[in-house]
Amino acid sequence: MKKLITLAVLMVMTVTAQAMSYTQAQREALFLTDKMAYELDLSPEQYEAIYEINFDYFYSVSYRRDIYGNYWSRRDSDLRFVLSPWQYNLYMSTNYFYHPLNWHRGSFRFVIYTRYTDRNHFYRSRPSRYSTYRGGYNRGASRYRGRTFNAPTRPRDSRQRPGVGQTGTFDHGTPSGSRPRTSGTTGTSRPRTSGTTGTSRPRTSGTTGTSRPRTSGTAGTSRPRTSGTTGTSRPRTSGTTRAPHKTGSGGHK
Repeated sequence: MKKLITLAVLMVMTVTAQAMSYTQAQREALFLTDKMAYELDLSPEQYEAIYEINFDYFYSVSYRRDIYGNYWSRRDSDLRFVLSPWQYNLYMSTNYFYHPLNWHRGSFRFVIYTRYTDRNHFYRSRPSRYSTYRGGYNRGASRYRGRTFNAPTRPRDSRQRPGVGQTGTFDHGTPSGSRPRTSGTTGTSRPRTSGTTGTSRPRTSGTTGTSRPRTSGTAGTSRPRTSGTTGTSRPRTSGTTRAPHKTGSGGHK
């Protein structure tokens, strides 16, 4: 009997040791909310509310079954009230936001660190209630229903997410060293060789200023004809001839 009681006490101690402390839940909620603020472009009002939601989730889970249990469902429901439609769709498609916890070798594992490995890098300052919020908003009716959070209606820009193993210390938007697209009209596009352009090669057909003169027909440089009467023609040998030299007898007087 004593052995059974001792075993039960040890099991309770092991289970309760899996629950997060206040400090751990506070730290992990801050890191997760900061990265959601960066990628989802959260407004200040959203940032404050989502920190509370994430803290409540982390601080409430105690067992492995809690990862996708009622506390996870309540977190997802509260986030739906806070996020705009495009933000919520992006949140659902991003696994390290949608499923921030999993179970690995007997303990909780925070999925966000598979994407952001630098645990000391933050994009925003701490929420105003970081040091004072003690949890409890995930019980009863949602306090986020019907509230206004000044959520952006569309993405501000396209953000480049860091790859696995990167620190998250990168610039927003398109990198300055990206290669320009070769399709469409650009200032550095290569001129087309078809059609009429300023640098196109002149056509050789038809009449042009640099075309080679034709050899047929009348031209100023054509070779003179040898037939007929011309100013430089050779005199004919027919008609009047030179008198023959007499070869008769007699000598010179």
